[in-house]
Amino acid sequence: MGIQIRSLAKSYGELAVFTDLSLDLEEGAVSVILGPSGCGKTTLLNILSGVTEADAGTIAGISGRRTSYLFQEPRLLPWKSVEGNLDFVLRGARPGPSRAEDRTAGGPHARRGGPQAGDRELISRFLDLVGLSEFKDYYPDSLSGGMRQRVAIARAFAFPADLLIMDEPFQALDLSLKVSLMGAFEKLWQADQRTVLFVTHDVQEALLLGDVVTVLSPRPAAVVGSLRNTLPHGGRSLRDGRILDLERELYLLLGVAR
Repeated sequence: MGIQIRSLAKSYGELAVFTDLSLDLEEGAVSVILGPSGCGKTTLLNILSGVTEADAGTIAGISGRRTSYLFQEPRLLPWKSVEGNLDFVLRGARPGPSRAEDRTAGGPHARRGGPQAGDRELISRFLDLVGLSEFKDYYPDSLSGGMRQRVAIARAFAFPADLLIMDEPFQALDLSLKVSLMGAFEKLWQADQRTVLFVTHDVQEALLLGDVVTVLSPRPAAVVGSLRNTLPHGGRSLRDGRILDLERELYLLLGVAR
């Protein structure tokens, strides 16, 4: 079914972010929103995740969905290990026990223990996909910035969400680290093809990750156009002539001559 956004409007005082924004997000696909800084991409994500309320418009297909949000910075819990950060979201996704069940399980002291057996296997699989299995007992302050962002990506996938929202998680990273993290995302997505909304202002990120790329205008944001990337995930390269053709199309939509 996907998600259908129709006639969305949002203003902050005299500042109009959207006045009549409509677009579709395909089920089980990576939809990329590409647009200039300040056009309202993060505002759109906040509306979809329920953090911000729209002034007008409708969003169909979002009700009842669990949403996982990957931010520009890792936002890990510093007092928990890598494994503990993933376990935290898994525990949060489960219904809480009744008082009787909590007493039987040992109460709050038991809930502060390590992951349950099934969760431990799940955590191990996600950490293996991002190449961090041997760092499961490390704490965030012992990790590099890139490793912390890998943990954040794994944690976002570990949460059993129907919709994964990504707000420029590779912003301001050097090229080699960005490529490494995008590879980690690709492995996770191919193993579990969630519906993803990824926002960026980077054309190459959009083409390497996106199935559908939608270009927004400057504020108040409107859809300029969109294109479909049918190249298979995991095999995309910036040296591929087909990617270069799509890149030229995107730059035309952005109004930039290449």
